[in-house]
Amino acid sequence: MSKPKVGIFGLTSCAGDQLVILNCEDQLMELANAVDIRDWEMAKSQNDEECPLDIALVEGSVAQVRDIETVKKIRERSKILVALGTCAVWGGIPAMKNDVPREVMLEEVYGNDVRFIESKAAQPLSSFVKVDFNLPGCPIEKEEFLQMMASFLHGDIPEILNFSVCSECKMKENVCQIVYKNQVCCGPLTRAGCGARCPSHNVPCTGCHGPIEEVHYDSHIKMFQLKGIKPEEIVHKMQVYAAPAWMPEKLMEEMQHEGE
Repeated sequence: MSKPKVGIFGLTSCAGDQLVILNCEDQLMELANAVDIRDWEMAKSQNDEECPLDIALVEGSVAQVRDIETVKKIRERSKILVALGTCAVWGGIPAMKNDVPREVMLEEVYGNDVRFIESKAAQPLSSFVKVDFNLPGCPIEKEEFLQMMASFLHGDIPEILNFSVCSECKMKENVCQIVYKNQVCCGPLTRAGCGARCPSHNVPCTGCHGPIEEVHYDSHIKMFQLKGIKPEEIVHKMQVYAAPAWMPEKLMEEMQHEGE
């Protein structure tokens, strides 16, 4: 039986998710033996850029005009396309300032004469192509990545956690950053998977995994308000990693209504 053909790609990103794969250490050789990695520019010097792929892993947001063509080409040659990391799933940090005109941002960063980059408002992959599976994280978690690949290799649909970081905090018996410290913590709204890493080190969750599927605004907003935390503080913090999922006007109106 032939090995699944795999391609690993990066759009506009920091390449942190690809580094997590490379840092799998003991498991990396086992994974390389289980699949046929045909296209991975970060790790290989000889790549097949045209062959059909069983699985394509794509990190980064679509933040340049050329990214649109790239991700569409990857989609065409792939049976399964995975959005790898929060930038690919939600837009990530590059989407934080989508409300600022691109020409203004380019001038601030590069100066007056910018001709070498065609920037656009950053968006997740799903805004342009069909995504078969989302694996968020900034960066992704090594264990979740390996579990996902094991599921694919067994012909199964991977399962992804759909409960909050707040739940992981409870499992670890952490002191709640909201209840006891009045901190703006995104744990109740953010998808689990990190093991509540930040709160376990006495740091409020910043929402780097993006929102869970069903955010119960009513109970959460009441809790925040009891601690003197305004809804806009939470929205602003969640927008750092998942701005396209947190449309300010619509969500602010909904959250404020639920909090009344």
